Amino acid sequence: MTESLLASTVTFAAYFALMLGIGLWTYRRTTSASDFFLGGRTLNSWVSGLSANASDFSGWLLLGLPGAIYLSGLGEAWIAVGLAVGFYASWRVVAPRLRVYTERATDARRGGESDSLTLSSFLENRFGERRGVLRGVSALLILVFYLFYVASGLVAMAVLFDQVFDLPGTAAVVLGASVVVLYTFLGGFLAVSFTDVVQAAMMWLALLAVSAAALVALGGFGGVADGVAARSDALFSAFGGVALSDGAWQPTERLGVLVIVSGLAWGLGYFGQPHILARFMGIRSVAHIPRARLVSVAWAVTAMALAVFVGFVGIAYFDQPLDNPESVYLSLIQALTNPWVGGLLLSAVLAAVMSTADSQLLVAAAALTEDGYRVLTRREVSPAAMVWISRVAVVGVALAAGVLAVASQDSVLELVGYAWAGFGAAFGPVVVLALYWRRMNWVGALAGMVAGGTVALVWPNVDPIGLYAMVPAVFAAVVAVFVCNPLGPKASEQMAADFRRVEEVTGRA
Repeated sequence: MTESLLASTVTFAAYFALMLGIGLWTYRRTTSASDFFLGGRTLNSWVSGLSANASDFSGWLLLGLPGAIYLSGLGEAWIAVGLAVGFYASWRVVAPRLRVYTERATDARRGGESDSLTLSSFLENRFGERRGVLRGVSALLILVFYLFYVASGLVAMAVLFDQVFDLPGTAAVVLGASVVVLYTFLGGFLAVSFTDVVQAAMMWLALLAVSAAALVALGGFGGVADGVAARSDALFSAFGGVALSDGAWQPTERLGVLVIVSGLAWGLGYFGQPHILARFMGIRSVAHIPRARLVSVAWAVTAMALAVFVGFVGIAYFDQPLDNPESVYLSLIQALTNPWVGGLLLSAVLAAVMSTADSQLLVAAAALTEDGYRVLTRREVSPAAMVWISRVAVVGVALAAGVLAVASQDSVLELVGYAWAGFGAAFGPVVVLALYWRRMNWVGALAGMVAGGTVALVWPNVDPIGLYAMVPAVFAAVVAVFVCNPLGPKASEQMAADFRRVEEVTGRA
Protein backbone atom coordinates (compact mmCIF):
# COMPACT_ATOMS: atom_id res chain seq x y z
CA MET A 1 0.00 0.00 0.00
CA THR A 2 1.43 3.38 -1.01
CA GLU A 3 1.74 6.20 1.51
CA SER A 4 -0.91 8.18 -0.36
CA LEU A 5 -3.40 5.29 -0.25
CA LEU A 6 -2.62 4.62 3.41
CA ALA A 7 -3.15 8.29 4.29
CA SER A 8 -6.46 8.43 2.44
CA THR A 9 -7.64 5.19 4.06
CA VAL A 10 -6.80 6.40 7.57
CA THR A 11 -8.33 9.87 7.14
CA PHE A 12 -11.50 8.57 5.49
CA ALA A 13 -11.89 5.91 8.19
CA ALA A 14 -11.44 8.55 10.92
CA TYR A 15 -14.03 10.75 9.22
CA PHE A 16 -16.51 7.87 8.97
CA ALA A 17 -15.94 7.01 12.64
CA LEU A 18 -16.63 10.62 13.66
CA MET A 19 -19.88 10.71 11.68
CA LEU A 20 -21.06 7.43 13.21
CA GLY A 21 -20.05 8.65 16.67
CA ILE A 22 -22.30 11.69 16.25
CA GLY A 23 -25.11 9.39 15.13
CA LEU A 24 -24.75 7.29 18.28
CA TRP A 25 -24.55 10.40 20.48
CA THR A 26 -27.83 11.76 19.12
CA TYR A 27 -29.62 8.39 19.15
CA ARG A 28 -30.92 8.72 22.72
CA ARG A 29 -32.08 12.28 22.08
CA THR A 30 -34.42 11.14 19.30
CA THR A 31 -37.68 9.90 20.80
CA SER A 32 -40.43 11.29 18.54
CA ALA A 33 -41.14 12.18 14.93
CA SER A 34 -40.55 15.84 15.81
CA ASP A 35 -37.09 14.91 17.10
CA PHE A 36 -36.34 12.72 14.08
CA PHE A 37 -37.37 15.22 11.40
CA LEU A 38 -36.77 18.63 13.06
CA GLY A 39 -34.62 17.89 16.11
CA GLY A 40 -37.45 18.96 18.39
CA ARG A 41 -36.86 22.51 17.09
CA THR A 42 -33.83 22.87 19.38
CA LEU A 43 -31.05 24.00 17.02
CA ASN A 44 -29.05 27.01 18.18
CA SER A 45 -27.91 29.76 15.84
CA TRP A 46 -24.52 28.28 14.98
CA VAL A 47 -25.78 24.77 14.30
CA SER A 48 -28.76 25.97 12.27
CA GLY A 49 -26.67 28.39 10.21
CA LEU A 50 -23.83 25.98 9.43
CA SER A 51 -26.22 23.10 8.82
CA ALA A 52 -28.03 25.18 6.21
CA ASN A 53 -24.67 25.79 4.51
CA ALA A 54 -23.56 22.18 4.53
CA SER A 55 -26.97 20.98 3.35
CA ASP A 56 -26.89 23.42 0.47
CA PHE A 57 -23.32 23.37 -0.85
CA SER A 58 -22.53 19.91 -2.15
CA GLY A 59 -19.53 18.89 -4.23
CA TRP A 60 -20.31 21.86 -6.48
CA LEU A 61 -18.49 24.15 -4.03
CA LEU A 62 -15.20 22.22 -4.17
CA LEU A 63 -15.39 20.86 -7.70
CA GLY A 64 -18.00 22.63 -9.84
CA LEU A 65 -17.40 26.29 -8.99
CA PRO A 66 -13.57 26.19 -9.09
CA GLY A 67 -13.85 24.21 -12.33
CA ALA A 68 -16.15 26.79 -13.91
CA ILE A 69 -13.79 29.63 -12.96
CA TYR A 70 -10.81 27.64 -14.26
CA LEU A 71 -12.59 27.11 -17.57
CA SER A 72 -14.02 30.58 -18.23
CA GLY A 73 -12.79 33.06 -15.62
CA LEU A 74 -14.69 35.59 -13.52
CA GLY A 75 -17.72 35.60 -15.81
CA GLU A 76 -18.73 32.29 -14.22
CA ALA A 77 -19.01 33.96 -10.80
CA TRP A 78 -22.47 35.39 -11.52
CA ILE A 79 -24.00 32.18 -10.21
CA ALA A 80 -22.12 32.65 -6.93
CA VAL A 81 -23.38 36.24 -6.70
CA GLY A 82 -26.95 35.11 -7.29
CA LEU A 83 -26.62 32.34 -4.71
CA ALA A 84 -25.21 34.72 -2.09
CA VAL A 85 -28.06 37.21 -2.56
CA GLY A 86 -30.67 34.46 -2.65
CA PHE A 87 -29.29 32.79 0.46
CA TYR A 88 -29.40 36.06 2.42
CA ALA A 89 -32.90 36.84 1.15
CA SER A 90 -34.23 33.43 2.15
CA TRP A 91 -32.93 33.89 5.71
CA ARG A 92 -34.39 37.41 5.83
CA VAL A 93 -37.73 36.88 4.06
CA VAL A 94 -38.67 33.24 4.66
CA ALA A 95 -36.98 32.00 7.84
CA PRO A 96 -38.79 34.05 10.55
CA ARG A 97 -42.34 33.56 9.30
CA LEU A 98 -41.83 29.94 8.30
CA ARG A 99 -40.43 29.11 11.75
CA VAL A 100 -43.51 30.57 13.46
CA TYR A 101 -46.11 29.44 10.93
CA THR A 102 -45.03 25.79 10.97
CA GLU A 103 -45.56 25.69 14.73
CA ARG A 104 -48.50 28.05 15.26
CA ALA A 105 -50.82 27.50 12.27
CA THR A 106 -54.03 25.69 13.16
CA ASP A 107 -53.96 21.98 12.34
CA ALA A 108 -56.26 21.47 9.33
CA ARG A 109 -57.35 18.02 10.50
CA ARG A 110 -57.43 18.10 14.30
CA GLY A 111 -57.53 21.76 15.31
CA GLY A 112 -55.13 23.34 17.76
CA GLU A 113 -51.56 24.35 16.94
CA SER A 114 -50.19 22.16 14.16
CA ASP A 115 -46.43 21.76 14.73
CA SER A 116 -45.94 21.02 11.01
CA LEU A 117 -42.89 18.80 10.53
CA THR A 118 -42.72 18.98 6.73
CA LEU A 119 -43.19 21.60 4.05
CA SER A 120 -46.18 19.66 2.71
CA SER A 121 -47.94 19.58 6.08
CA PHE A 122 -47.27 23.31 6.50
CA LEU A 123 -49.00 24.04 3.19
CA GLU A 124 -51.98 21.88 4.17
CA ASN A 125 -52.34 23.61 7.54
CA ARG A 126 -51.69 27.10 6.18
CA PHE A 127 -54.60 26.80 3.74
CA GLY A 128 -56.87 24.54 5.81
CA GLU A 129 -57.01 21.98 2.97
CA ARG A 130 -58.38 18.83 4.64
CA ARG A 131 -58.71 16.57 1.59
CA GLY A 132 -54.97 16.05 1.30
CA VAL A 133 -54.66 17.13 -2.35
CA LEU A 134 -52.12 19.88 -1.71
CA ARG A 135 -50.16 17.79 0.76
CA GLY A 136 -50.16 14.74 -1.49
CA VAL A 137 -49.02 16.54 -4.65
CA SER A 138 -46.25 18.43 -2.87
CA ALA A 139 -45.05 15.30 -1.05
CA LEU A 140 -44.95 13.34 -4.30
CA LEU A 141 -42.89 16.07 -5.98
CA ILE A 142 -40.49 16.11 -3.03
CA LEU A 143 -40.10 12.33 -2.92
CA VAL A 144 -39.49 11.89 -6.66
CA PHE A 145 -37.07 14.81 -7.03
CA TYR A 146 -35.11 13.84 -3.94
CA LEU A 147 -34.69 10.27 -5.13
CA PHE A 148 -32.68 11.69 -8.03
CA TYR A 149 -30.92 14.21 -5.78
CA VAL A 150 -29.79 11.52 -3.32
CA ALA A 151 -28.82 9.22 -6.17
CA SER A 152 -26.63 11.94 -7.66
CA GLY A 153 -24.87 12.32 -4.30
CA LEU A 154 -24.21 8.58 -4.20
CA VAL A 155 -22.81 8.74 -7.73
CA ALA A 156 -20.48 11.57 -6.69
CA MET A 157 -19.28 9.52 -3.71
CA ALA A 158 -18.72 6.55 -6.00
CA VAL A 159 -16.59 8.66 -8.34
CA LEU A 160 -14.47 9.88 -5.41
CA PHE A 161 -13.99 6.35 -4.02
CA ASP A 162 -13.07 5.12 -7.48
CA GLN A 163 -10.42 7.83 -7.88
CA VAL A 164 -8.94 7.41 -4.40
CA PHE A 165 -9.31 3.68 -3.72
CA ASP A 166 -10.05 2.23 -7.17
CA LEU A 167 -13.34 0.80 -5.90
CA PRO A 168 -15.86 -0.44 -8.49
CA GLY A 169 -19.02 1.63 -8.82
CA THR A 170 -21.50 -0.63 -7.03
CA ALA A 171 -19.22 -1.24 -4.04
CA ALA A 172 -18.50 2.48 -3.78
CA VAL A 173 -22.22 3.35 -3.81
CA VAL A 174 -22.91 0.74 -1.12
CA LEU A 175 -20.07 2.02 1.09
CA GLY A 176 -21.07 5.68 0.82
CA ALA A 177 -24.77 4.99 1.28
CA SER A 178 -24.14 2.75 4.30
CA VAL A 179 -22.36 5.45 6.28
CA VAL A 180 -24.91 8.17 5.44
CA VAL A 181 -27.84 5.89 6.18
CA LEU A 182 -26.41 4.62 9.47
CA TYR A 183 -25.92 7.96 11.20
CA THR A 184 -29.15 9.37 9.71
CA PHE A 185 -30.98 6.20 10.80
CA LEU A 186 -29.66 6.55 14.35
CA GLY A 187 -30.00 10.24 15.08
CA GLY A 188 -32.24 11.73 12.40
CA PHE A 189 -32.27 15.52 12.13
CA LEU A 190 -29.94 16.07 15.08
CA ALA A 191 -27.34 13.68 13.69
CA VAL A 192 -27.60 15.28 10.27
CA SER A 193 -27.35 18.80 11.72
CA PHE A 194 -24.38 18.12 14.00
CA THR A 195 -22.50 16.25 11.28
CA ASP A 196 -23.30 19.21 9.02
CA VAL A 197 -21.40 21.49 11.41
CA VAL A 198 -18.31 19.29 11.16
CA GLN A 199 -18.69 19.00 7.40
CA ALA A 200 -19.14 22.76 6.92
CA ALA A 201 -15.97 23.39 8.91
CA MET A 202 -14.06 20.81 6.85
CA MET A 203 -15.19 22.31 3.54
CA TRP A 204 -14.31 25.89 4.54
CA LEU A 205 -10.94 24.98 6.05
CA ALA A 206 -10.05 22.82 3.04
CA LEU A 207 -10.64 25.71 0.64
CA LEU A 208 -8.61 27.99 2.89
CA ALA A 209 -5.75 25.49 3.15
CA VAL A 210 -5.48 24.96 -0.61
CA SER A 211 -5.63 28.73 -1.19
CA ALA A 212 -2.92 29.39 1.40
CA ALA A 213 -0.63 26.66 0.04
CA ALA A 214 -1.03 28.03 -3.47
CA LEU A 215 -0.26 31.57 -2.35
CA VAL A 216 3.01 30.39 -0.83
CA ALA A 217 3.90 28.41 -3.96
CA LEU A 218 3.10 31.27 -6.35
CA GLY A 219 4.61 34.10 -4.31
CA GLY A 220 1.46 35.78 -3.04
CA PHE A 221 -1.52 37.45 -4.67
CA GLY A 222 0.71 39.20 -7.16
CA GLY A 223 2.05 35.89 -8.39
CA VAL A 224 -1.46 34.54 -8.85
CA ALA A 225 -2.58 37.67 -10.71
CA ASP A 226 0.48 37.61 -12.97
CA GLY A 227 0.00 33.92 -13.71
CA VAL A 228 -3.63 34.40 -14.69
CA ALA A 229 -2.91 37.53 -16.74
CA ALA A 230 -0.24 35.62 -18.64
CA ARG A 231 -2.95 33.25 -19.85
CA SER A 232 -5.49 35.96 -20.73
CA ASP A 233 -6.48 39.32 -19.24
CA ALA A 234 -10.08 38.54 -20.17
CA LEU A 235 -10.19 35.94 -17.37
CA PHE A 236 -10.51 38.82 -14.87
CA SER A 237 -13.54 40.36 -16.60
CA ALA A 238 -16.97 39.69 -15.12
CA PHE A 239 -18.56 40.59 -18.47
CA GLY A 240 -16.07 39.16 -20.95
CA GLY A 241 -16.48 35.65 -22.28
CA VAL A 242 -13.50 33.28 -22.25
CA ALA A 243 -13.17 29.74 -23.60
CA LEU A 244 -10.44 27.13 -23.10
CA SER A 245 -9.67 25.86 -26.57
CA ASP A 246 -6.67 24.08 -28.08
CA GLY A 247 -4.70 24.35 -24.84
CA ALA A 248 -5.18 28.12 -24.40
CA TRP A 249 -7.72 30.56 -23.00
CA GLN A 250 -9.24 32.61 -25.81
CA PRO A 251 -11.49 35.70 -25.43
CA THR A 252 -14.95 35.25 -26.90
CA GLU A 253 -18.02 37.48 -27.16
CA ARG A 254 -18.96 39.55 -24.12
CA LEU A 255 -21.45 37.89 -21.80
CA GLY A 256 -25.00 38.75 -22.78
CA VAL A 257 -27.74 39.92 -20.47
CA LEU A 258 -29.44 36.52 -20.61
CA VAL A 259 -26.28 34.76 -19.42
CA ILE A 260 -25.90 37.12 -16.45
CA VAL A 261 -29.60 36.97 -15.58
CA SER A 262 -29.50 33.17 -15.77
CA GLY A 263 -26.57 33.09 -13.36
CA LEU A 264 -28.19 35.45 -10.89
CA ALA A 265 -31.49 33.53 -11.12
CA TRP A 266 -29.94 30.55 -9.37
CA GLY A 267 -30.47 32.46 -6.13
CA LEU A 268 -34.25 32.20 -6.53
CA GLY A 269 -33.97 28.49 -5.87
CA TYR A 270 -33.34 28.97 -2.16
CA PHE A 271 -36.94 29.94 -1.46
CA GLY A 272 -38.16 26.46 -2.42
CA GLN A 273 -35.53 23.91 -1.36
CA PRO A 274 -37.20 21.73 1.33
CA HIS A 275 -33.92 20.49 2.83
CA ILE A 276 -32.80 24.09 3.45
CA LEU A 277 -36.22 25.29 4.62
CA ALA A 278 -36.12 22.50 7.23
CA ARG A 279 -33.21 24.33 8.91
CA PHE A 280 -35.42 27.40 9.29
CA MET A 281 -38.17 25.23 10.78
CA GLY A 282 -35.83 23.49 13.22
CA ILE A 283 -34.17 26.54 14.79
CA ARG A 284 -34.94 27.09 18.48
CA SER A 285 -36.85 30.38 18.09
CA VAL A 286 -37.24 33.42 15.88
CA ALA A 287 -34.87 35.27 18.21
CA HIS A 288 -32.04 32.95 17.11
CA ILE A 289 -32.49 33.70 13.40
CA PRO A 290 -30.48 36.97 13.08
CA ARG A 291 -27.29 35.38 14.43
CA ALA A 292 -27.88 32.21 12.40
CA ARG A 293 -28.31 34.37 9.30
CA LEU A 294 -25.05 36.18 9.99
CA VAL A 295 -23.14 32.93 10.52
CA SER A 296 -24.67 31.26 7.48
CA VAL A 297 -24.30 34.11 5.01
CA ALA A 298 -20.75 34.90 6.16
CA TRP A 299 -19.76 31.26 5.66
CA ALA A 300 -21.41 31.09 2.23
CA VAL A 301 -19.89 34.30 0.89
CA THR A 302 -16.36 33.54 2.11
CA ALA A 303 -16.52 29.89 1.01
CA MET A 304 -17.63 30.82 -2.51
CA ALA A 305 -14.96 33.54 -2.67
CA LEU A 306 -12.32 30.96 -1.71
CA ALA A 307 -13.68 28.53 -4.32
CA VAL A 308 -13.44 31.23 -7.00
CA PHE A 309 -9.87 31.94 -5.89
CA VAL A 310 -8.99 28.23 -6.13
CA GLY A 311 -10.14 28.29 -9.75
CA PHE A 312 -7.84 31.22 -10.52
CA VAL A 313 -4.97 29.56 -8.64
CA GLY A 314 -5.33 26.52 -10.89
CA ILE A 315 -5.02 28.71 -13.99
CA ALA A 316 -1.83 30.28 -12.66
CA TYR A 317 -0.23 27.15 -11.22
CA PHE A 318 -0.45 24.51 -13.93
CA ASP A 319 1.66 24.97 -17.05
CA GLN A 320 -0.59 22.74 -19.13
CA PRO A 321 -4.40 23.03 -19.00
CA LEU A 322 -6.14 20.24 -17.13
CA ASP A 323 -8.15 17.71 -19.12
CA ASN A 324 -11.00 17.98 -16.61
CA PRO A 325 -11.51 21.52 -15.24
CA GLU A 326 -13.57 20.21 -12.31
CA SER A 327 -10.49 18.35 -11.05
CA VAL A 328 -8.64 21.62 -10.32
CA TYR A 329 -9.17 21.35 -6.54
CA LEU A 330 -8.07 17.70 -6.50
CA SER A 331 -5.09 18.41 -8.75
CA LEU A 332 -3.92 21.26 -6.51
CA ILE A 333 -4.11 18.96 -3.47
CA GLN A 334 -1.89 16.41 -5.20
CA ALA A 335 0.57 19.07 -6.33
CA LEU A 336 0.82 21.19 -3.17
CA THR A 337 0.43 18.89 -0.15
CA ASN A 338 1.90 15.74 1.34
CA PRO A 339 -0.24 12.57 1.33
CA TRP A 340 -1.52 12.95 4.91
CA VAL A 341 -2.65 16.54 4.48
CA GLY A 342 -3.99 15.58 1.08
CA GLY A 343 -6.05 12.80 2.66
CA LEU A 344 -7.67 15.30 5.01
CA LEU A 345 -8.41 17.69 2.16
CA LEU A 346 -9.86 14.90 0.03
CA SER A 347 -12.17 13.94 2.88
CA ALA A 348 -13.61 17.46 2.62
CA VAL A 349 -14.99 16.51 -0.82
CA LEU A 350 -16.67 13.51 0.78
CA ALA A 351 -18.02 15.79 3.52
CA ALA A 352 -19.45 18.16 0.90
CA VAL A 353 -21.32 15.37 -0.85
CA MET A 354 -22.53 13.58 2.29
CA SER A 355 -23.73 16.76 3.99
CA THR A 356 -26.20 17.35 1.18
CA ALA A 357 -27.21 13.73 0.62
CA ASP A 358 -28.11 13.11 4.28
CA SER A 359 -30.36 16.19 4.47
CA GLN A 360 -32.15 15.29 1.27
CA LEU A 361 -32.54 11.68 2.40
CA LEU A 362 -34.20 12.81 5.62
CA VAL A 363 -36.65 15.15 3.83
CA ALA A 364 -37.59 12.39 1.38
CA ALA A 365 -38.19 9.99 4.28
CA ALA A 366 -40.37 12.62 5.96
CA ALA A 367 -42.47 12.92 2.80
CA LEU A 368 -42.90 9.15 2.79
CA THR A 369 -43.91 8.84 6.46
CA GLU A 370 -45.41 12.13 7.70
CA ASP A 371 -47.11 13.01 4.41
CA GLY A 372 -47.69 9.46 3.18
CA TYR A 373 -48.03 6.78 5.83
CA ARG A 374 -49.53 8.96 8.56
CA VAL A 375 -52.07 10.63 6.25
CA LEU A 376 -53.11 7.51 4.32
CA THR A 377 -53.46 5.18 7.30
CA ARG A 378 -54.94 7.80 9.66
CA ARG A 379 -53.77 5.61 12.54
CA GLU A 380 -52.67 6.91 15.90
CA VAL A 381 -49.09 5.76 16.34
CA SER A 382 -46.96 6.12 19.46
CA PRO A 383 -43.97 8.51 19.23
CA ALA A 384 -41.51 5.62 19.59
CA ALA A 385 -43.21 3.60 16.86
CA MET A 386 -43.26 6.62 14.53
CA VAL A 387 -39.51 7.07 14.99
CA TRP A 388 -38.90 3.47 13.91
CA ILE A 389 -41.25 3.80 10.96
CA SER A 390 -39.26 6.89 9.95
CA ARG A 391 -35.99 5.00 10.29
CA VAL A 392 -37.30 2.26 8.02
CA ALA A 393 -38.30 4.96 5.53
CA VAL A 394 -34.73 6.32 5.55
CA VAL A 395 -33.43 2.87 4.62
CA GLY A 396 -36.11 2.44 1.96
CA VAL A 397 -35.40 5.77 0.27
CA ALA A 398 -31.66 5.10 0.38
CA LEU A 399 -32.10 1.68 -1.23
CA ALA A 400 -34.23 3.16 -4.02
CA ALA A 401 -31.71 5.96 -4.61
CA GLY A 402 -28.85 3.45 -4.55
CA VAL A 403 -30.49 1.29 -7.20
CA LEU A 404 -31.09 4.40 -9.29
CA ALA A 405 -27.45 5.45 -8.88
CA VAL A 406 -26.08 2.06 -9.92
CA ALA A 407 -28.50 1.55 -12.80
CA SER A 408 -28.32 4.90 -14.59
CA GLN A 409 -25.50 7.13 -13.43
CA ASP A 410 -25.40 9.38 -16.49
CA SER A 411 -29.14 10.13 -16.57
CA VAL A 412 -29.18 10.79 -12.83
CA LEU A 413 -26.53 13.47 -13.16
CA GLU A 414 -28.48 15.07 -15.99
CA LEU A 415 -31.81 14.95 -14.17
CA VAL A 416 -30.46 16.53 -11.01
CA GLY A 417 -29.85 19.69 -13.03
CA TYR A 418 -33.61 20.03 -13.30
CA ALA A 419 -34.21 19.55 -9.58
CA TRP A 420 -32.82 22.87 -8.31
CA ALA A 421 -35.01 24.83 -10.73
CA GLY A 422 -37.88 22.41 -10.16
CA PHE A 423 -37.93 22.87 -6.39
CA GLY A 424 -37.21 26.59 -6.62
CA ALA A 425 -40.06 27.24 -9.04
CA ALA A 426 -42.58 24.73 -7.69
CA PHE A 427 -42.25 25.75 -4.04
CA GLY A 428 -40.43 29.11 -3.89
CA PRO A 429 -43.22 31.47 -5.05
CA VAL A 430 -45.86 29.41 -3.21
CA VAL A 431 -43.94 29.52 0.08
CA VAL A 432 -43.23 33.26 -0.10
CA LEU A 433 -46.81 34.15 -1.06
CA ALA A 434 -48.21 31.79 1.58
CA LEU A 435 -46.20 33.64 4.21
CA TYR A 436 -47.06 37.17 3.05
CA TRP A 437 -50.38 37.13 1.15
CA ARG A 438 -53.32 36.90 3.53
CA ARG A 439 -55.92 36.01 0.88
CA MET A 440 -54.04 33.19 -0.81
CA ASN A 441 -55.84 29.81 -0.87
CA TRP A 442 -55.01 26.20 -1.66
CA VAL A 443 -56.19 26.40 -5.28
CA GLY A 444 -53.70 29.17 -6.02
CA ALA A 445 -50.96 27.25 -4.20
CA LEU A 446 -51.63 24.05 -6.14
CA ALA A 447 -51.69 25.91 -9.46
CA GLY A 448 -48.40 27.62 -8.63
CA MET A 449 -46.70 24.34 -7.72
CA VAL A 450 -47.87 22.55 -10.85
CA ALA A 451 -47.09 25.45 -13.21
CA GLY A 452 -43.66 26.17 -11.73
CA GLY A 453 -42.60 22.53 -11.64
CA THR A 454 -43.88 21.81 -15.14
CA VAL A 455 -42.19 24.79 -16.79
CA ALA A 456 -38.92 24.03 -14.98
CA LEU A 457 -38.93 20.52 -16.45
CA VAL A 458 -40.11 21.43 -19.95
CA TRP A 459 -38.21 24.67 -20.57
CA PRO A 460 -34.70 23.18 -21.09
CA ASN A 461 -36.08 21.09 -23.95
CA VAL A 462 -37.75 24.00 -25.78
CA ASP A 463 -35.60 26.98 -24.70
CA PRO A 464 -35.18 29.23 -27.76
CA ILE A 465 -33.01 31.95 -26.17
CA GLY A 466 -30.58 30.32 -23.71
CA LEU A 467 -32.33 31.42 -20.50
CA TYR A 468 -32.06 29.35 -17.31
CA ALA A 469 -35.33 27.53 -16.59
CA MET A 470 -35.68 29.16 -13.16
CA VAL A 471 -36.68 32.51 -14.67
CA PRO A 472 -39.66 31.45 -16.82
CA ALA A 473 -40.69 28.79 -14.29
CA VAL A 474 -40.88 31.22 -11.37
CA PHE A 475 -42.76 33.70 -13.58
CA ALA A 476 -45.23 30.98 -14.59
CA ALA A 477 -45.75 29.96 -10.96
CA VAL A 478 -46.49 33.51 -9.83
CA VAL A 479 -48.91 34.09 -12.71
CA ALA A 480 -50.67 30.79 -12.01
CA VAL A 481 -51.14 31.66 -8.34
CA PHE A 482 -52.77 35.01 -9.08
CA VAL A 483 -54.88 33.72 -11.98
CA CYS A 484 -56.20 30.63 -10.18
CA ASN A 485 -56.50 31.96 -6.64
CA PRO A 486 -59.92 33.60 -7.34
CA LEU A 487 -61.23 30.13 -8.26
CA GLY A 488 -60.65 28.86 -4.73
CA PRO A 489 -62.42 29.52 -1.43
CA LYS A 490 -61.98 32.72 0.53
CA ALA A 491 -59.63 32.61 3.49
CA SER A 492 -61.46 31.45 6.61
CA GLU A 493 -61.54 33.40 9.85
CA GLN A 494 -59.17 30.83 11.35
CA MET A 495 -56.66 31.30 8.53
CA ALA A 496 -56.87 35.07 8.96
CA ALA A 497 -56.34 34.71 12.71
CA ASP A 498 -53.29 32.49 12.13
CA PHE A 499 -51.89 35.05 9.70
CA ARG A 500 -52.32 37.91 12.19
CA ARG A 501 -50.72 35.87 14.95
CA VAL A 502 -47.67 35.11 12.82
CA GLU A 503 -47.35 38.79 11.91
CA GLU A 504 -47.49 39.74 15.58
CA VAL A 505 -44.87 37.20 16.67
CA THR A 506 -42.41 37.95 13.87
CA GLY A 507 -42.99 41.68 14.27
CA ARG A 508 -41.94 41.51 17.92
CA ALA A 509 -38.87 39.35 17.26
